[in-house]
Amino acid sequence: MPSTHLTAASWITGAAQDWSETAVFGPPSLPAHARLRFMPDPEHPGATDNSTQALSEHRQLGLLLDVLSRHTRTPRLGYFCLWEGWGVTPEGSGPADVEIPNRAYYLFEGPLSAYGQWVAGHDENPPPPAFVWPADHAWCVARDIDPHWAGIGASEAAVEELMAVPGLDIVRADPTQAQPHYF
Repeated sequence: MPSTHLTAASWITGAAQDWSETAVFGPPSLPAHARLRFMPDPEHPGATDNSTQALSEHRQLGLLLDVLSRHTRTPRLGYFCLWEGWGVTPEGSGPADVEIPNRAYYLFEGPLSAYGQWVAGHDENPPPPAFVWPADHAWCVARDIDPHWAGIGASEAAVEELMAVPGLDIVRADPTQAQPHYF
């Protein structure tokens, strides 16, 4: 459901780092980082990849959140941001109210198990969340509009568990370094 608790996103909107780093990895305060790859990294600049994964991006994010839900004390209260650029104005929402430079989002709250249910009529293939995090800030998943991956900030134990999940292509990442990308 749409949220009016805008302060819940202040750890993202007030992150002391470049906006582009926030958009792809979330706040810098988490101890370990990784990337969930939706397709393999490019082997060289300008490479393209038309491969398909066994699981859709939506299913991969759902599986990721199922695992991360075990790494929070607040699985029944999570927050989701939906990028306004998807052209979907969620029912009951006003203008996008969470902003970082160059991006604006709608804020939702609810149990982490409600992933993907924020946009009525899009239950099968909803627009991807730009950010997902539990109320206790134990972790954050960031999915910006261009990369072929989602960034994860979490505990060391959560990242280790994610790397062992079949069906998820998780690699460690350093948010301060340039990440692989397709042009």
